[in-house]
Amino acid sequence: MSALSDLHRDMRTCVKCPILVKSRTQVVPGVGAEDAKIMFVGEAPGFNEDRQGEPFVGAAGAFLNELLASISLKRGQVFIANVIKCRPLENREPMPYEIQNCRPWLDAQIALIQPQIIVTLGRFAMDAFLPGKSISKVHGQAFRQGNVTYFAMYHPAAALYQQSQREVIKNDILKLPQILAAAKNETEVKKEEPRQMTMF
Repeated sequence: MSALSDLHRDMRTCVKCPILVKSRTQVVPGVGAEDAKIMFVGEAPGFNEDRQGEPFVGAAGAFLNELLASISLKRGQVFIANVIKCRPLENREPMPYEIQNCRPWLDAQIALIQPQIIVTLGRFAMDAFLPGKSISKVHGQAFRQGNVTYFAMYHPAAALYQQSQREVIKNDILKLPQILAAAKNETEVKKEEPRQMTMF
């Protein structure tokens, strides 16, 4: 077994959040390539994810698959996870303490996968990496911090409830190949100390 598989095994036994432990069917660690260059991070598992044990498998997941296909990628080429790994009852928003309790699991995933780009899907994911930003102002923009580029997007589920967001999301993801190329170039050209966050 790989270190990531071991991490996910440990994750499935987590009991840090008593409310989530009682309401969940199972923990949903994440899925995808263990050496993915791009990691997508959403908010939390929904009903279908909780049942199937895999993130983004419902209607929002189908749209995410469509978005990936638009830039010639498949789910198996990226890694997909959520800020919290258990479904909040009735799909409520995650509580601050739940996000805090789950953060070490997410950080450990990132440390093992070492993605060049982390795509934040929605406000909660964006806040985890780009605190203080407004998603309406920074969606479709990339920010470099250390050796990782963060790319903010609306959550795919937003397109299910607001059709006007669908084209916005589709246009944003089309920028990703160019941003990945820039991130690869920066990684190859120089290994530098963490510096102030800058925007592409």
